[in-house]
Amino acid sequence: MQKFDEMYTGLPYEFFSQGKVVRDHYKIYDAWLARQPGDMMRKRREEAEMIFRRVGITFAVYGAKDEDGSGTERLIPFDLIPRIIPSDEWATLEKGLVQRVTALNKFIHDVYHKQEIIKAGLVPEEQVMNNAQFRPEMVGVEVPNQIYSHIAGVDIVRAADAKGKGEYYVLEDNLRVPSGVSYMLEDRKMMMRLFPDLFSQHRVAPVAHYPDLLLETLRASAQAATADPTVVVLTPGMYNSAYFEHAFLAQQMGIELVEGQDLMVKDNFVYMRTTRGPKQVDVIYRRVDDDFLDPLVFRPGSTLGCEGLLGAYRAGNVAICNAVGTGVADDKSIYPYVPKMIEFYLGEKPILNNVPTYMCRNKEDLAYTLANLKDLVVKEVHGAGGYGMLVGPASTKAEIDEFRKAVVANPGGYIAQPTLSLSSCPTFVESGIAPRHIDLRPFVLSGKTVQMVPGGLTRVALKEGSLVVNSSQGGGTKDTWILEDASSPPPAQSQTQSQSAQTQSQSQG
Repeated sequence: MQKFDEMYTGLPYEFFSQGKVVRDHYKIYDAWLARQPGDMMRKRREEAEMIFRRVGITFAVYGAKDEDGSGTERLIPFDLIPRIIPSDEWATLEKGLVQRVTALNKFIHDVYHKQEIIKAGLVPEEQVMNNAQFRPEMVGVEVPNQIYSHIAGVDIVRAADAKGKGEYYVLEDNLRVPSGVSYMLEDRKMMMRLFPDLFSQHRVAPVAHYPDLLLETLRASAQAATADPTVVVLTPGMYNSAYFEHAFLAQQMGIELVEGQDLMVKDNFVYMRTTRGPKQVDVIYRRVDDDFLDPLVFRPGSTLGCEGLLGAYRAGNVAICNAVGTGVADDKSIYPYVPKMIEFYLGEKPILNNVPTYMCRNKEDLAYTLANLKDLVVKEVHGAGGYGMLVGPASTKAEIDEFRKAVVANPGGYIAQPTLSLSSCPTFVESGIAPRHIDLRPFVLSGKTVQMVPGGLTRVALKEGSLVVNSSQGGGTKDTWILEDASSPPPAQSQTQSQSAQTQSQSQG
């Protein structure tokens, strides 16, 4: 198989440094791929698609139809070429993520209690109090360990610099119900199944213990007096786009997957219905938005939650992860203030920088944004999934003019950012191997300590030139390899994983 630099034009900054020199941590992979027969990758991709479809690793696209007019279940495209990150880069990322999530949790506690950061004039009061995700019902409520976002998915991008390496930036914080970790785990299993020999050549840090860390984090969120907490995963049901992940994580943690109808509240305690009668629930890992959790408090008529749930929560008789009201900190209008939060609460300089951001509610920022729409990325502050945004350089004049009207009508509902030259990574597409833009979503767990598995979900924009990596917009995923320090002995888990992958591959013939 040809080497990468013979197969495309353009510079993938993840793989090459300046001058198309293969970066050190990709050299073993580069040499391995050059030895493979030309049709190997295509065959392996077909095998991966068959296995993913058999296992049922799908997601739902709301409002979408297949070519025959039926069904919305789709596979998230899986790319066979891993994204590799050396240990020193990961060490910096990990420190920056711990710092950022720690500060965000302190901010959420502060806004529901003393509001010291508002009194200090660092975050405008109206940006908090008028935020659609601010929940007055949470004011004064004490939560275990003062942790609100127990599971955070922080989106990281690397913008290319003149040296071809680039700098990492935080693109956004997902603190409510971040999804995607099941694909991180399944992508790793698939790579080990298809390419077991690669794991004997690389010291790839393991991720398979994420469900154990997650369960540990959830159990740590229970009230201190609870010796053996009962934990459940609350799902909206099988028609939710991330239902596979809900069921997968419940199974991996060995806990019950429940829907709202499976729960009931009595005397301010939450119970789940079982064949042996009601069983008290101590911790709910909810994958349901605030608005649907309790029809007595939020959206009347919701069948996705449970009547009286918030009362039990406020009484301290059940923990909800992530906490109600956490969304006040992951709104895009709050994002520009995170560096100030880090300095205010921790007395430290941010390790990871934000992307420069224009807040359209400010007169000067609005004027600049409107004058430069064709060059900017403009986002709704409440938008998600790649919707409600304009990528100026990739948009038509008509699309820009239409978006301009929306921004003028509601300036406070938008932020703007420069169009970054996002790093790209070699990706196996129909035409062969070509560069595609990527981001990274590490999953940060906050319990008694802040911890994470090394890596995360790398999302890839499969459309040539696209900067939108969301699965709902045609994006795919890659396995993310964090290479461990060669000076340290390989962990037993990595050895076990490699042996298991080889055995599994041999058994499949």
